[in-house]
Amino acid sequence: MRQLGCGALFVLLAALPAAAQDPTLAPRSKGSPSAAVTVYEMSDFQCPYCRRHTLETFPTLEREYVATGKVRWVFINFPLASIHPNAVAAAQFAMCSARQGKFWQAHDILYQEQEKWAPLKDPGPYLVSLFDPLRLLRAPMTACLQKSETLAEIRGDAEGAVKAGAQSTPTFYVEGLLVVGAQPIELFRQLLDSLVVAKSARGKKGS
Repeated sequence: MRQLGCGALFVLLAALPAAAQDPTLAPRSKGSPSAAVTVYEMSDFQCPYCRRHTLETFPTLEREYVATGKVRWVFINFPLASIHPNAVAAAQFAMCSARQGKFWQAHDILYQEQEKWAPLKDPGPYLVSLFDPLRLLRAPMTACLQKSETLAEIRGDAEGAVKAGAQSTPTFYVEGLLVVGAQPIELFRQLLDSLVVAKSARGKKGS
């Protein structure tokens, strides 16, 4: 697979990511399971465009769509290791944190402090330094990281992302469509509003 940087909007029909049926999704999901629309964000913790989306756009999406019950948001690991050598280590840290119910806390701090750990030759010591700020239990975290216990889950995520048509990060799978790149909030609003209306109307007809 050719691994690219963030591009412009690219929308097409795609296969549902294999990870959609993964029971490990719950700790890295936000919003109501019965929401009209589900968004799968296929992202790389070392990707600067993913960081921009997380810090600049997602807070508004969370407030307007996730918290209001309109959208369920699911994070899918898609580390582009060939261009981001620390991405897999960061994904493992986040997934190990998820076992303690701290995925989103780890997610947020990894993006907030990306400029500190991303350029390191060995990000391990820096990631370990995050245990205390996140109030993570040291023994299980250390064992999880040292034994690469979540690596198979991360690989499964990445394989599902590829099957869905993702080639770059961030890519968003939204009800059979792909949105590629750190797009502005206006574009997400237009897409999500139309999908929520359409899915809600369909649900009323079927009731």
